[in-house]
Amino acid sequence: MTGGRPEDLFASAQETARAAQQAAFGRAPVAALAPLSGGASGAFPFRAQVGGRRYLVRVEGPASPLRNPHQYEAMRIAADAGIAPAIHHLDPAARVAVADFVDEQPLSTYPGGRPALVRALAELLGRVQATSPFPAFVEYPAIVARLWAHVCRTGLFAPGVLDAHTARLDAIRRSYAWDPASTVSSHNDPVPRNILFDGARLWLIDWESAYRNDPLVDAAIMLDNLAPAADLQRIFVHAWLGRAPDDAFHARLSQVRALTRLYYAGVLLSASAAAAGALADTDLAAPTAAQLRRAMSDGRLKPGAADTKHVLGKMYLASFLTEVAPPGLDAAT
Repeated sequence: MTGGRPEDLFASAQETARAAQQAAFGRAPVAALAPLSGGASGAFPFRAQVGGRRYLVRVEGPASPLRNPHQYEAMRIAADAGIAPAIHHLDPAARVAVADFVDEQPLSTYPGGRPALVRALAELLGRVQATSPFPAFVEYPAIVARLWAHVCRTGLFAPGVLDAHTARLDAIRRSYAWDPASTVSSHNDPVPRNILFDGARLWLIDWESAYRNDPLVDAAIMLDNLAPAADLQRIFVHAWLGRAPDDAFHARLSQVRALTRLYYAGVLLSASAAAAGALADTDLAAPTAAQLRRAMSDGRLKPGAADTKHVLGKMYLASFLTEVAPPGLDAAT
């Protein structure tokens, strides 16, 4: 699927979805093919009802320059391991998949509360990393740097405003040791919107970013978004590692957290730049998490809006420099 008017992209995705459900279920009557709200990736998800069961038909949106060519292989490995919903049809050329539909329940309803949820997330991460190895794609610091270079080229910020961030990224890349032999299967975007609870267990969805990576990347993302409090982080890390972490672990986690935070800053600010164009913004001031919640609750910032992503991107930039935890990414959607 290539770029174009939104209505043309949707019509094309709808036709691809119809062809995929026919390939999956043949002549079985389809009671409905209803569009669902998409995520940050720009995909076109549909809910199909066939023979009294519901399925998800997901058509990818226009490919980005950073597109991972191995997402469907990783998705199939995860589905075979029971980590992702079962797949009924997969067409990498058309960039469409048909899978079981998960009736989602709020993560807040997980039995045992947040500590039990955090332990379950650690176990889920362990299962991902124990699968058959996903294909390799790119060194994580390199893809962070490519995305960051794009942000710097957009004109969203005035010259010199982002120099401190570029300097810190360069310093991290010089000191960070990338070891291909220690990489593991990784989702690379395990944020709340990609983790579903069906009332009994957790599922991981949306595998477009999945490839082999440093095992701490998924852990860092989960810690920031799903276990922000110190006591929850201790529960998560101990459950995932099976032991208490040492100083070397914390030093490595600090580096990886910085990289993941700059990556998400890049994702958010790229979306802001695409909507607003060159702003030459000179102000990097960012609200606190409490101020962001107030702005969202009183309507000054709206979920999914470009200005919300711009503000949240600034918060991630601040977190990258200061190591103060950022807000969860669900604030932008």
